[in-house]
Amino acid sequence: MHSDMIGKIEKARRYAMEPERFRFDALRVTVRGNNGGDHEVVLDGDRWQCACEFFAGHGACAHTIALELVLEGMLPAGVTPVAPVAPVAAVAS
Repeated sequence: MHSDMIGKIEKARRYAMEPERFRFDALRVTVRGNNGGDHEVVLDGDRWQCACEFFAGHGACAHTIALELVLEGMLPAGVTPVAPVAPVAAVAS
């Protein structure tokens, strides 16, 4: 491996340890649900969308809330949480 690439990999690892460096402005994710179906979740600017039926009726769902938990601290300031939830660590204990 080229020595320049080794340095870039080490730098990337340092960045990855600091999630506050990242801000997602747009994102498209497929979430595999418990029922075996896939659900497309989109963050565009400050708005969440999910293709599931629950989101259509409520404006929030397990898929969007899960992504908020995964991306905690990396979402733009204008993204309003779709539901108040405890951090994942608090839920697990």
